[in-house]
Formats: sequence, C-alpha cells, structure tokens
Amino acid sequence: MSAGIAGPAPRTVENQAAIGLALAAGLIGAWLACHLYSVFFHRWTPLGIAAAPLLIAVQCWLNVGLFIVAHDCMHGSLAPFRPKVNRTVGRICLALYAGFSYDRLIGKHFAHHRHSGTADDPDFHAGEPRRFWPWYVTFFRRYFGWREFAVLAALLAIYLFVFRVDPANALLLWGVPAILSSLQLFYFGTYLPHRHEDEAFGDAHNARSNDFPPLLSLLTCFHFGYHHEHHDMPHVPWWRLPSVRAQAGRS
Repeated sequence: MSAGIAGPAPRTVENQAAIGLALAAGLIGAWLACHLYSVFFHRWTPLGIAAAPLLIAVQCWLNVGLFIVAHDCMHGSLAPFRPKVNRTVGRICLALYAGFSYDRLIGKHFAHHRHSGTADDPDFHAGEPRRFWPWYVTFFRRYFGWREFAVLAALLAIYLFVFRVDPANALLLWGVPAILSSLQLFYFGTYLPHRHEDEAFGDAHNARSNDFPPLLSLLTCFHFGYHHEHHDMPHVPWWRLPSVRAQAGRS
C-alpha cells in the first residue's frame, strides 16, 4: 500500500456489481446507438458535416469506455465474485471495440501488472521508454494483429457490400474514432503513467498518476490516468478511483 493512504480501501463497496453493470450497460447502449446512427443513418448535409467532429469525439470517448469496462472485467471488479459475468461483459466490450479477444488480452494484461515497466511488460517499450511514436507503434502491433484485422475487414465488407452504407460513414465515423481511441488509451493510460522521466518512479509499480481533476480524468480515460492507484489496488473499478485518490490525499 502506498504511503499516505489512511487505511486500506475496501475490496468491494455496497452495490458495486449493480453500479458497475449499470454503467457498463449505459456505455454499451450509448456506443451501439451512436455507432448505428453514424454508420447507417447519418447524412452529409451541411448540418451533418458540422456535427461530424462531435460524433467522432463522442464515439472515440465511448470506445475508450468499452475498453476500460473490459479492463475492469479482467480484474473481476465489474461484478465481484461473478467470473462468468465479468468474462461475458468483457468479451462483448472488446468485440465491439475492435474485434479483440478477451481471453488473449487478459494474459497480456496480467503480465503487464507482474512486470510493469520492464522488458517483460508487453505494454512497455524498454528500448524507447520516453518517445511516444516508437512506443505506440510497437504497442499497436502487439495488440492489433491479423485476427483483429480480419474481423474488422469482414465487418467493413458486410457494411459496404451487403448493407450498402456510405463509405464515408463507415470510414470517417467508425474507423477514425477507433484509431483515435487507441491513441487516447495509449497516451493517457500507458504512455504518461509509465514513461521514463528524470524523476524516478516511487516504487516497483513503475507507474505514476496524472494530476487531472475528476471531470477531466473521466473525459480523458475514464480515470485510468489515476494509474498508480490502479496498480496499487487493481481490484478497484474505474469509477471508484477518484475516491481512492482523494482518500490518499492526492486530489
């Protein structure tokens, strides 16, 4: 436990599963509604063109939310003591996000926690621990492989040639937010917390937290930027991280 925390945070809180599942359902429902509208119904009228940046930004944020919910599922914190529920919701979120395999990613994520910030950490670039783009490219290639490419290419083909959607809708309002969300997740959830700086890390977690206020923390990465707190207490779900940070006297 990190110095400064006044007593250990409880592993669970009252109604944690109900709250987590309600938030997950809201995020999945919002993502589906936004995705279906953007791909199938959005029209490129002057108003539609003006609204496109907002649609892209909202979908980018919702994509990040899907991944963070799946991340909580990996730690069993979405619905404590209900592994089947966590596994099912995690699989749904990652499939919607980019056709990822939950069962393959969970092993890599636990390796990240065991070897955080070392050459054995699949999320870390030991050769370029300060430079964004080399690290991001390596990170992207480790997680987005032929399987994910095939799944998304097949779905894109169905959209274009079976449902005859506007290519601009599929590429700009689905593809662009997906790519931007990967940059957002990487920058706020991996690069900033784990990059090397002149000041050494405080402990073996090799992770630091940002100093964003809660609202900005939510908008950037669903509080995943409170990353040292997450590594210190991985059982805490994303929506409890601000209170844990406040308890530590860091807010």
